Amino acid sequence: MKRRYSSESSDEAAIDMTPMLDIVFIMLIFFIVTTSFVKEAGIDVNRPSANTAQTVKKGNIMVAVGASGDVWVDKRRVEVDAVRANIERLRAESPDGAVVIQADEEAKSGVVVKVMDQIRMAGVQSISIAATNKD
Repeated sequence: MKRRYSSESSDEAAIDMTPMLDIVFIMLIFFIVTTSFVKEAGIDVNRPSANTAQTVKKGNIMVAVGASGDVWVDKRRVEVDAVRANIERLRAESPDGAVVIQADEEAKSGVVVKVMDQIRMAGVQSISIAATNKD
């Protein structure tokens, strides 16, 4: 009996990568969906310090008031009169969240009061003002 060996009939072992890629994509989607995103107001402010500053867990809507009186909502500069419409829009997206005002230490109190008034007219009763702890 004669055996015939040919190079055409040899099968090479190949690893199928499709199931591994499926698992990687599923894990990627899982991590993207479960990640909590931090919302910023749009500018860095020099917050005043306070002895009674507390951490608020549910501060989803951030409003920043700069030293020169400029107002930022959702990383966009807005006029004081447009704060109400922006808060109403953001409140529709996350109705559970509170509003946190990040007012600069040098900001005029009149601008901060006008911003607070606009937020109250948007139907938000839970407003916090950001401060750093004096400790």
